[in-house]
Amino acid sequence: MNFDLKAQDWDNDPKKIERAAVFAQEIKAFVTNQPIDHALEVGCGTGLLSFMLQDVFTKITLTDTSDGMMQVLKDKINQQGITHFYPQLIDVFESKANLNNIDVVYTLMTLHHIQDLQKAFKSFNKLLKINGFLCIADLVTEDGSFHDQFPDFDGHNGFNREELSAIMTQNGFEEVFYKIGYVIEKPLPQGIKSYPLFLMIGKKTR
Repeated sequence: MNFDLKAQDWDNDPKKIERAAVFAQEIKAFVTNQPIDHALEVGCGTGLLSFMLQDVFTKITLTDTSDGMMQVLKDKINQQGITHFYPQLIDVFESKANLNNIDVVYTLMTLHHIQDLQKAFKSFNKLLKINGFLCIADLVTEDGSFHDQFPDFDGHNGFNREELSAIMTQNGFEEVFYKIGYVIEKPLPQGIKSYPLFLMIGKKTR
């Protein structure tokens, strides 16, 4: 999937803005009164989620592997004069970038594109400080129709809560929150189909 080609029009979809706002509110409600400072968004795209959380964290590092998305993000940061956003065009699962001791890592509709989940969660663990939080918003297990229009899609067809929680546990996290927070409705040849999205939050315990 070529996200570079989608970058310029990404923020024109009101549904993307709506879902980012929903999950931003959930994350904000959870981390309020926690000792937090530095947040990291993985797969940030144009930064919709982080812009809605800009008042929550002292510093936000935003990472993505799409140059097109990163260019749009940087333009938005400059236009709005935001000084505590730090965009980086990197793959945090491969990069040797000096990112660690993070308080909160969050990701929206990114994990299902990552093939190696064990590797991803090991990386999440290394990024976070002890008692830090990992917030994942993504698709509940679906029948594969969500990406029907993308024949090159090679990721996951959503996630089963128990299976994802088990992977979290194997990699040093305790599941502390789970909620179905949003539903994407897509028109398909057979009619409108609903795809629920969850927010799962894990706490790094080791």
